[in-house]
Amino acid sequence: MVIGRSSVTRIAVLLIAAVCCSCSGRPMQGVLTPTVQSSEGTSQVAVLAATTRVRSSDDAASMFGPDGAPELSYAAITVSIPPDDARKVGEVQWPTSLPGDPARNFVTVRADYLDTKSFRAALTKAAVTERNSKVLLFIHGFNNRFDDAVYRYAQIVHDSGALAIPVLFSWPSRGELSVHAYRADRERIGESREALIQLIGALAENPNIREITILAHSMGCSLALEALGSRSLRSGGKIKNVLLVAPDVSFEDFHGGVAGMARPRPRIALFVSSDDQALKISQSIWNGQRRVGDANPDEEPFRSEFERDGILVFDLTNLQGNPHSRAFDDVKTVMGMIERRLAEGQQLTDKKQVVDAGE
Repeated sequence: MVIGRSSVTRIAVLLIAAVCCSCSGRPMQGVLTPTVQSSEGTSQVAVLAATTRVRSSDDAASMFGPDGAPELSYAAITVSIPPDDARKVGEVQWPTSLPGDPARNFVTVRADYLDTKSFRAALTKAAVTERNSKVLLFIHGFNNRFDDAVYRYAQIVHDSGALAIPVLFSWPSRGELSVHAYRADRERIGESREALIQLIGALAENPNIREITILAHSMGCSLALEALGSRSLRSGGKIKNVLLVAPDVSFEDFHGGVAGMARPRPRIALFVSSDDQALKISQSIWNGQRRVGDANPDEEPFRSEFERDGILVFDLTNLQGNPHSRAFDDVKTVMGMIERRLAEGQQLTDKKQVVDAGE
C-alpha cells in the first residue's frame, strides 16, 4: 500500500488527536519503582504479567522496554489505587512527579521479576489463597508501554470489580503515536502469537484454574484471534469467554478467526462504537478495509453476519468518553450491561442480540 506524504501527515495528526488522551500526563519513566508510602482508603490490585518484551537495561523502573524478545518473561506487580472519592473512576491517575502520592495517584507498591517456575507458583498461590479458579487474561492494543498496560489493567480490574485472577500479556508495542509505529506494532503482533499460545497453555494446564476469559483491546484483538484460531492452541476447553473491545480487525480476518476456533467455541462478545475515530483512521491505513470495532451493528450486512456467527454485540456509541476506550472509561456501565443480559438468561452466543448502551 502506498500513501502520499500529505495523507501520512493528515493521518498522523488525526491518530494523535484520537488516542493521545489516554496517555496524557503520564511520566516518561519511573512509575514501576515501588514506593513505601501508603494512604488510608487505597486499594491494591496484584497483576501477574507475561511479556515478549526485552527486560529494560537503561531504565530498570520501566521493567520492560519496547523491543521484542525471543522468549517469554514474567513479572508480578502490585498497584495501589487511590480512594474513589479522590479520583475519576475509569481513568488512571498518573503521578505528575515521582514518587507519586498514594492518596491521589496510582503508585507501584511491589514489582518483581519472575521465572517460569515462580510465575506458575504465583498463579497457583493466587488461586488457592483467594479461592478463585478464574483467570482474566488482558491483551493490550497499539501505543502501549509496559507500564501503560499494567496501570490500565489495574484500573480495569479495580473499577469493574472483576472476580478473577488478573493476568496481563504485553507484546512489544513501541508505545509511540505515528503511522510508522502503528505499522511496526502490527508486524510485532504476529511475532507474539506463539508466546501467547504458550501462556494460554500454561494457564490451562494449572489444575487450580477452571475458567479463562480473554479480554483484548484494539490491535490486541488481532493477536487474540490469531492465537485462538491456531491448531497448536491447547486450552483444555477452559477458555469460556472472549471479549473483544474496539477490535482493530478487518471483517475478513474476524470471520476467519472465529471460523478457525476449536469446538466447542468460546462465547464471543464484541464492544463497538460507530464513532470510533481511531478505527476510522486505521481503516485509511488499511486501504479502506472497514474495522469490526466501528461497525454499526444495526446495519446490514453487519447485523446478519454477527447473527450468523452467534456473536453478542454491545453497542457503546451512546456512552461518554473516548470512543476507542469508553468500554474501560465507563466500565461499570458496561459490566452492568453484561450482567443484565446474563440475568435475563441471554448467553453470549445467542443470536439476534445487539445490546445498546442507551437501553
